Parts: sequence; C-alpha cells; structure tokens
Amino acid sequence: MIDRKGILWFLLVTFGITFVYEGALILSGLNMNFAGPFAKESTAPYLPLLIGMAMWIPAMSTVIVVKFITKEGFAITNLRIGPIRPYVVSALTVPACFAVIYGLTWLAGLAQPDWRFEHFRSSMEGMGIDTSAMPPVFILAPMIFVSSLIVGPFVNGIFGFGEELGWRGYLMPKLLALGRPKAYVILGVIWGLWHAPLIVAGFNYPGYPLLGIIVMCGMTTAFGIYINEMTLRNRSSILAGWIHGAFNGQAYGIWRILFPDANPLLGGFTGLAGIAVWGVVGCWMARRHTRTSGPRT
Repeated sequence: MIDRKGILWFLLVTFGITFVYEGALILSGLNMNFAGPFAKESTAPYLPLLIGMAMWIPAMSTVIVVKFITKEGFAITNLRIGPIRPYVVSALTVPACFAVIYGLTWLAGLAQPDWRFEHFRSSMEGMGIDTSAMPPVFILAPMIFVSSLIVGPFVNGIFGFGEELGWRGYLMPKLLALGRPKAYVILGVIWGLWHAPLIVAGFNYPGYPLLGIIVMCGMTTAFGIYINEMTLRNRSSILAGWIHGAFNGQAYGIWRILFPDANPLLGGFTGLAGIAVWGVVGCWMARRHTRTSGPRT
C-alpha cells in the first residue's frame, strides 16, 4: 500500500521551502542565466553556492518528515555506502554518456565546438579576470576534464546527496508500491518540477521558461532511470548522491565550455540529445536489473 501521508508531507515541505527560498533569490534580482565555472552578464559569483544550498532542502525535508511527522525511522532511506564498484562504474559511465551526448549534438549540427575557448575567455574577462596567463587550450582542456572526473563526484556529490536522500532515499521507496515504471516516471516529473522556479528565472533554459520545465522533466526522468536502478541495485542513497555529483561535475565542466552555444532544448545534456542517451542507458540498466537475482549487498 502506498504511503500517501508520507509522500504528501514530503512534497509539501520540500516544494514549500524550495519555492520560498528560490523565490527570495529571484526577487533579490540575482541573474540565473549562468552556466559552468563561468558566469554570464551580472551574475553574482556566489550564486552557484546559493543554488547548491537549495539542493539540501530535500534532505532537510526528509529529516523533518521522518523525525517529526511520520516518525518511521531512517531505515527506508538506505543511508549506507554499499559496494565500491558502482561508484567507479558510474564515475566512468557518466562522462562517457556526456561524450556521446555532445558528440551527437555536434553531428546533428545543434552546436559547434569552441576549440579556442573564446567564449570562456570572454566570459572570464567580463568578470574582471585576467586570462593572459591562462594555459593554452591543449593543456587547459585536459586539466578541466580530469578535474571533473576526480574532484567532481566528491565536491558536487556533497550537494547531490542533499537531493538524493530525499528523491532516491525517501520518495522513491514510497512510490515503488505503484510499480517501477510508474514510480520512475512520477519521480522524474516531480524532480523536474522541483527546478521550476530557477528555470522560469533563466537557469539551464534561458529564454524558454515553460518549455524548459517540460524538457527538464524529460531529462530528470531519463537520467533518473539510471540513478534509480543503481540505487535500488546497491541499496545506497549515498551512491545516488555520488552519481548526481558525477553528473553535475560533467554538466558544468568541460562540455559547456566546449559547446557554449548548444540549444538547451535540443542539444547538450539538458536537451533531447541528453534525454535520448540517458533514456537508452537507463532502459538498458532496467532490463539488465530484471534479469538479475536481486540487489547486491
């Protein structure tokens, strides 16, 4: 039987706090149209940190609901590290998928690579940063990519876990009473709608406030299949946070620097290219999962 009380309270608390917090950021006049390690126009340099703090709201909501409302205990959240192998696999799978996504974006003519990092340099200079001492691209690009591989999952994973304790740790087990396919779709749409205030304000889909929300729901649903399967198979919400961190490390790293003008609705990780790749990978994982004997310990 589905736990309607737990789900409803979790959603009310999560969306309530998030919309108030992000609404305050938007009303303060902060420009949400930024991407990667560089900002556009007059974006405050500390904005990524403020948005990163919002990623901990689902975790905070989980604590509030479990501790003070349902009082059911934290066992449901699978708050454990689990086996190490899935961490390594995901740390390699995520960047491989991003390479395919942006390769398809390029082949489809949805974006052209900025091999000279001209847009990146221009953005840095617009922030008052001297780029004259910046290493040449053939050195800088590998440095950024390797950093995203090694540092990304750890640093971004701290914030990613803030979301995943709520999405994969608390909400997904509650929705599984509906069956995996239905639970995955509902969770993906909820996860996408949770981003709505920032998207309306220009985050990830600048110029597409409404279509951006719809496509974001598609992206979160598609990528969610992979992260859902890995979480269930290994019974670890900490792993989910790691995968989320690996994803964000790639999303706001080398690929957006190399392809700064990709149409967010069609190309790149936010668009149809990303949805297609993650949909295929996720469905392959789900099919593989059904052929195994069950979760690994």
